Formats: sequence, C-alpha cells, structure tokens
Amino acid sequence: MVKIYFKAIMFFIILISFFYFYHMDDVYTTNTFIAVDKSSSLLKKIEAEADKYKENPDDAYIDKVWKKTPGRDGKKVNIHKSYENMQEKNKFSEERLVFDKIPPKVTMDDLPAAPIYRGHPKKSMTALLINVSWGEEHIPNMLNILKEQNVKATFFIEGKWAKENKNIVKMIEEQGHLIGNHGFNHPDMAKMTDQQIREQIIETNDIIEAIIGEKPKWFAPPSGSFNDKVVKVADQEDMDTILWTVDTIDWQKPSVSVMINRVMSNIHPGATILMHPTTSVVQGLEQLIVEIKEQDLKLHTIEELLKETR
Repeated sequence: MVKIYFKAIMFFIILISFFYFYHMDDVYTTNTFIAVDKSSSLLKKIEAEADKYKENPDDAYIDKVWKKTPGRDGKKVNIHKSYENMQEKNKFSEERLVFDKIPPKVTMDDLPAAPIYRGHPKKSMTALLINVSWGEEHIPNMLNILKEQNVKATFFIEGKWAKENKNIVKMIEEQGHLIGNHGFNHPDMAKMTDQQIREQIIETNDIIEAIIGEKPKWFAPPSGSFNDKVVKVADQEDMDTILWTVDTIDWQKPSVSVMINRVMSNIHPGATILMHPTTSVVQGLEQLIVEIKEQDLKLHTIEELLKETR
C-alpha cells in the first residue's frame, strides 16, 4: 500500500515538473518581452513623439452663414499598437503609427433644427446632390458614369416623379446611392402652411419607402426655397434639411467647360455640389469627378460627408 502511495506521489511530482518546464519558455518569453517593452528605445521614441500627432476633436456647431455644421473626430497615438506595428523593423515610422479616435462632445444631434449646407470644412470629402423631378432619360447614363468612377451620390427625388418612375428609383438604390426626399410636386415650400409642408414630406417618404423599403432621412426643399418653418417641420419628421455650397446651374444649359469651371472655382473640403439629370451634367460628369479627385477630395453621399469620421 505504501509503495502505491509513493508511486502516486512521484507521478504527481513528475507531472508538475513536466508542466513547469514545458511552459517555462512561455513564462521567460513573456517576462522578457515586458522588460524589453518597458526599456525599448523605440517605445520611448513613440511616447516622445505622440503629442506631436495628437489632434483635439471639433464639436458640431451652428455657423452664422453655413448653419448646422458637423464636428470631426480628434485623434491620438495608440502607443501600444504603434509599437507592435514598428517592432519588426525596430525603427520609428510615421506611416506605421496607429491612432485612436477622440469623439466630439457635441454632435449634430445635440444642435437645434437648422439647415445644413456643408460637411466639416477640413474634411477632404465632397458630396454630389442630384435633385430629380424630371430628366429620367439622363439618369441611366449618370449611373453608369458614377459606377465607372466608383462614386456614390445622393439623389433627392420628388414623390410624384418617384411614383411614375419606380424602376429608376429601384435602380438608383440598388447601385448603392442614397435617396432623399424632394417634396411631392415641387412646390414653393416657403409659402406653405405647417400642415402643407408636412403632407409634402410624409407623402413623398411613404412613396419612396414603398419602393425601396426604407424611409428617407434627408430632405432637400425644391428650388432651395425654405424658411424656419420648413426646417422645423422636417426636423419633427426626423429629417435634416439639406442645401448646397456649390451650384452647377445646369438647368441654364451651360457648356461643359463653363459648368466645370463654375464648380472647380468654388470647390472646397466639405462641399455639397448641386446638380440635376441634364444634358450638361451627363456630358461633363466624368470630367468633373476626375478633376475633383485630383484635388485630393473624395466623393460620397451626404450621409458620409456629415459623419464625424476624419
């Protein structure tokens, strides 16, 4: 019996010893890594440089001219991840820095109802705003150009037009573009009562939602005609009112060169560019997109433009 107990104890000791020696390398490696990590000259370099790359966030605010303006995330160096990213070459590299975002304290949701004209003035992005209440013959060509250029736009669609052109509305949505509300029958909304404004917005939302399965979140008043009443009613329907900072004035049938010069002489980070499905736009859209990209500006939907991401 004593021998059995003795053998059992010896087996247990051997098992514990095996486990310890088997994992000793892991323990040693971990402890060594921590020691090297804390004393590394590379780590110290990253820590010393971190403040240089820190940028504080910008809060959303109401601008005197451009009204509701989105904020923008700040950024700070993630020292641990940056160290891991540079550890292989053991050399500081600005390109290998890893950043964490610092969100603003005030977002657009915290602001009172107000029209929106632009994105953050330092955001390297613009948005094409395409108001649609006619011109269906040009939309397929515009969609082809946008697809070839890998650009997503925002189409503000009139309710009456949507009702008569359901397949085109579906085509726009299926290609990944954002669809907004452009009123039901292109009225002068600044001259309407609260109830009339609400009916224009709700009826159009119902039509578009029935076609694409999603209620629009963005409202563009026809002809840019609005007042505080229009903005407040839209806000009550959980919609933001969108205007623009750059106008193609394509309805005047300008030449391609005139239209492009008009846009490019006014382009800026955060710009919103108004256009319609017209001959001038179809003929000049590809060139316009190329020239905007050459200014190191991305093109995306109004939703992406107004996000706080850098």
